Amino acid sequence: MVAQSEIAWVPGERDYKLGLRSGKLVCQNPKGKTLASLPKWLKESDAAESLKALAEWLDEHRSECIHTVERWMLRSLPIPRDVLQEVWADAIWRESLENLVVAPVDTKGQPNFENTGLLRDVESKRGFGVIDLDGETQWHKSAGVMVPHPILIADLADLRELASDLAISQTVDQLYRSVNHPTQAQESLKSISDYAGGVFEQLNFALSHCRRLGYPVRGGYATCRVWENETMTEARYFVGDEYPESETYTGQLVFVDEGEKAVKIGDLGAVTFSEGVRMAAAIYAKRKVEDSPEESA
Repeated sequence: MVAQSEIAWVPGERDYKLGLRSGKLVCQNPKGKTLASLPKWLKESDAAESLKALAEWLDEHRSECIHTVERWMLRSLPIPRDVLQEVWADAIWRESLENLVVAPVDTKGQPNFENTGLLRDVESKRGFGVIDLDGETQWHKSAGVMVPHPILIADLADLRELASDLAISQTVDQLYRSVNHPTQAQESLKSISDYAGGVFEQLNFALSHCRRLGYPVRGGYATCRVWENETMTEARYFVGDEYPESETYTGQLVFVDEGEKAVKIGDLGAVTFSEGVRMAAAIYAKRKVEDSPEESA
């Protein structure tokens, strides 16, 4: 919650003041009392319109920061230290990066996973500070950092426990992101049927869930592109391609390379497989589920 003292008030008409609280317009009357709602005339004033435009920009900026950091994680991209230092000065960037598990990388972009920790601070002189598994703050002056996908973090369970003990949360879903490994039987396959047969009353409903989850739909397939080991692979999960108002059933989860050729599960990178299954599971979870006779009795 934003404290009254943290709201930056700007002058409005008739000696009222306007501000933003959690992206919403708030106002004070000339006596300094914060009102439950804005008068109509004040809501339509130039000052209010300017603040609403600022709130929209901040929302877009926050979304862009989160998606960029998530892309760094999905691609295991090294972030140069000077770039990290530059964006850290921005409160929204810092909110997106703070408490993420990071690993120092050398000048060749190679990570040192033995020195992973929870990112807490970035300074020009000391580098970046992390809380290690012992709960101690360590400073690194390496060339940059990597935000590894959780499936690549060997001490994931210990770091989750550390974050829980310290009541630390993350803006970008990393520590508690679901991770998925192929079974031995799946490794020889080119498709997975675990999430097939999910029923949606309308294809529109399935498409809406895909949009909310952030997965583009092309040719009847929800898609998730992952770059791993300098290779792009696209996970595709069939959600339907009939009339938007018609009932639809989910189908197979497949992975294709840049040449549109299906890739065997055993040849996929760990991140690629994990993210593809994560997509299919999240969409399948939104399917129509019939009540059992016991529940309806």
